[in-house]
Amino acid sequence: MSDRPEVPRAPSSLRMAASLVTLRVRASVMEVLLLRRAVRANDASSGAYVFPGGVVDAADAADALGHAACHELDDAAASQRLSLPQRGLDYYVAAIRECFEETGVLFADDVSGMPIDAHRLVAMRAQRDALHEGRIDLASLCRSFDVRLTPQRLHYLSHWVTPLGLPKRFDTRFFLAMLPAGQQVEVDQVETAAHRWMRPEYALKHADQLRLLPPTRKLLQWLDELGTADAAFAAARALAAVPRIQPRLANGKRGRWPVTPDEPAWAELTLTDPHEHGTGSYDIVPGRSVTLMPGVLRLTAPNPGMMTGPGTNTYLVGGGPDNAWAVIDPGPDDPAHVDAILRAAPGAIRQIFVTHTHRDHSPAARRLKATTGATTYGMRARHDEGQDATFVPDVTLKDGEAVTLPDGRLLRAVHTPGHAANHLCYGLDDARLVFTGDHVMQGSTVVISPPDGHMATYLASLEKLAALAPEWLAPGHGFVMDRPAQRIARVIAHRLARESRTLEALAQFGPATLETLIPVVYADVPMARHAVARRSLQAHLEKLAEDGLAAVSADARWRRAGTDAAS
Repeated sequence: MSDRPEVPRAPSSLRMAASLVTLRVRASVMEVLLLRRAVRANDASSGAYVFPGGVVDAADAADALGHAACHELDDAAASQRLSLPQRGLDYYVAAIRECFEETGVLFADDVSGMPIDAHRLVAMRAQRDALHEGRIDLASLCRSFDVRLTPQRLHYLSHWVTPLGLPKRFDTRFFLAMLPAGQQVEVDQVETAAHRWMRPEYALKHADQLRLLPPTRKLLQWLDELGTADAAFAAARALAAVPRIQPRLANGKRGRWPVTPDEPAWAELTLTDPHEHGTGSYDIVPGRSVTLMPGVLRLTAPNPGMMTGPGTNTYLVGGGPDNAWAVIDPGPDDPAHVDAILRAAPGAIRQIFVTHTHRDHSPAARRLKATTGATTYGMRARHDEGQDATFVPDVTLKDGEAVTLPDGRLLRAVHTPGHAANHLCYGLDDARLVFTGDHVMQGSTVVISPPDGHMATYLASLEKLAALAPEWLAPGHGFVMDRPAQRIARVIAHRLARESRTLEALAQFGPATLETLIPVVYADVPMARHAVARRSLQAHLEKLAEDGLAAVSADARWRRAGTDAAS
């Protein structure tokens, strides 16, 4: 990264930058080049492994003839690729220059279009210090050695902007390129202390030790998912548009850290830290009260696990002139959690609402009611297995029934059976917020466990919830979710895809038992979860039978309907 003057076209708080994701293929395996930044005082990225790159400076621009050194890509075409009105080629030149300064790798040909010979490249590398210090510019260096830059080898990949609240902020364009044939990396030992070629999978496995920053992690994940260099370049060429990604700062176990839009906490941070002061959290901490919006708090029970994620969420809704509150899903029968609810409530608790009677949601209602005298609302369990049979509400709610909360707002019950026959969601009218219990969870799908669970009913209940067009979903496990319509549609699509895979498995292996079908239908799920997946598979098979697409024999062997049971 150079200290030369930058292009004066952006606010001083935002520095334009470019970075180059460089690949090579070794023994048929894709590897990516990562550089370890030199350790410097007051540099938050000291020691981190990064892609080559740095700021766009004046020498990369057209008025310094930086563009004149380029071959086969002009500023108009480059700017169109980057969705800029002009000066897009500056970023390509900056990426090439920074890569050359830091690694000695130069994306260029000689003026005849042939690769640069080794002797000329060695001579050009000898000028890197002068280039880094600004005593020469890249265009002049290219002219001196009859070399032309080849920005057409760079494929625009990603656009990241540093979060608000940091002293140094960058607006960085990332490009993808293949290591030029015959060239080797030779780090400058100034900005860069060392380099390593790594498989993306390996780098991600050691992300914390390598101190990978969010853009680096996300691009490595992208490469890892694609698997090969050919697939990566094909995907990069196919990108119709590159979105601008600006993470939000939040706090958690790793300290202050950028959160990206695809991470679980993102949507909730727009509520809890709308002005991006970095005061929100990317972790759900049991026992910590979180204000989600005025008059809506969340407290998570200390029962994390495979089925409960970070724990069961208890919500407090209220305020108003009397500072009185309602509780939604008091949680498991845990005295410490009940005490935490009482401490977190800003005022008296008058009402207790239960979404359903699974044992991580309703049992604490009894203890909380005994302490506060609050009125309980919900539905009794309709089956015995896995249910809290002790919950008997003071008021049994019906679908669509509205209850006035202590602060005057209305909470409307929405009967959403499928996960549980007595499952209710609760819509808070004025906030367009729906408390979803286990009907829609954040970060995972819901287990449908017959006989209380029923797949066809669950899918119908999802459609029913989507028809309400809420703005926010507050789940029983995980963070608050935005874009409910899209999230519900993805859940439905996931269930239908699993149903289709079940039919395929029946055609291939049927007649077959559940134990035979599970590793086929749930091949993408870790074996540790197969016992839980068995319940949902049972529900899928029962739905297929109801639809006339599957049948089961007396010895519990499933087949596609219309096929010979003995085949």
